[in-house]
Amino acid sequence: KVITHWPDMLRVVGSLVTGQVRAYDLLRMFGREGRPTPLGTAFAEYGRIAKTLHLLRVVDPVDDTYRRQMNRQLTVQESRHKLARDICHGKRGQIMQAYRTGQEDQLGALGLVLNAAVLWTTRYLDAVVEELRALPAEEREHDVLDEDVARVSPLKHANLNVLGRYSFRSSTPVDGGLRPLRDPGAPELDEDDDGGQE
Repeated sequence: KVITHWPDMLRVVGSLVTGQVRAYDLLRMFGREGRPTPLGTAFAEYGRIAKTLHLLRVVDPVDDTYRRQMNRQLTVQESRHKLARDICHGKRGQIMQAYRTGQEDQLGALGLVLNAAVLWTTRYLDAVVEELRALPAEEREHDVLDEDVARVSPLKHANLNVLGRYSFRSSTPVDGGLRPLRDPGAPELDEDDDGGQE
């Protein structure tokens, strides 16, 4: 069926890409009265090819590269979801508004805070890497390798306090840069101690 309808399928794809046809109209073309049209069946069969190739790569007993890439991506997504759940702690990570506008507002605010947390963490991770690489070789415990840095995730958030009181006063350092990095040899601050920084 795919071979028979191949020219029609190419025209459909071209029309969709160029915006001559809306996706909604295409979906109506693919089915009538709850049954797929011949063109709809051809697209379904074509989709099964990609699905089969995907499944074969997942279960490949010799090369597990694809499976490891999938697991890595799933780990990243789960880390992002965990950070979002921890930030949205007031309702145990649940969106409670019953009406759509309220849900959109809550999700929008959560997305903004989530992105801000990831950006903040990314900037400080970059600063840490630069500082470690600037150390003289004799003072380094380990070399900072590019392949190690590539595996560092800004989604780790043990350093973020998502509970307690918040201050929204501007606390940007005078020069507009980042706050000084914490000395790893310094004692940990108590929860109520801000280290004298305002």
